[in-house]
Amino acid sequence: MITYDWDLIERLLHEVQNGAGHSFTPRPYAEQHAAALAAKGEPVPELDHLKTRACEYEKLLFDRSFIESRPEDQGGNGENFVLTERGARLLSLIDSSIPGNDHPRQVLDEQEDALEPTLFDQVASRPQIA
Repeated sequence: MITYDWDLIERLLHEVQNGAGHSFTPRPYAEQHAAALAAKGEPVPELDHLKTRACEYEKLLFDRSFIESRPEDQGGNGENFVLTERGARLLSLIDSSIPGNDHPRQVLDEQEDALEPTLFDQVASRPQIA
């Protein structure tokens, strides 16, 4: 069973969502994530590992069509992304600013690989997940 750092993925997806006009840089986003964890008094993973994981998540999210290259007319510069419909659904499920996001994260954690596209689409389409 594959486990994901949903908070880090959420941060990356928010950066994609707000990334028009600037390059997507997962390593600094991992640093910001670590700083936010420390500020909340939560344990902080080893920073190099977190940076590596952020880069791996960028590739995974792109390869599995959660994000795609941002078109030039939307501020694309060849180094940034937009959320796909699948990515927007993922963000809406795991967004910590939405009350009750723990249940969707728990359901995703129960899957063999929650970000495998076919499986994710099936799980995300369930009305009881949200």
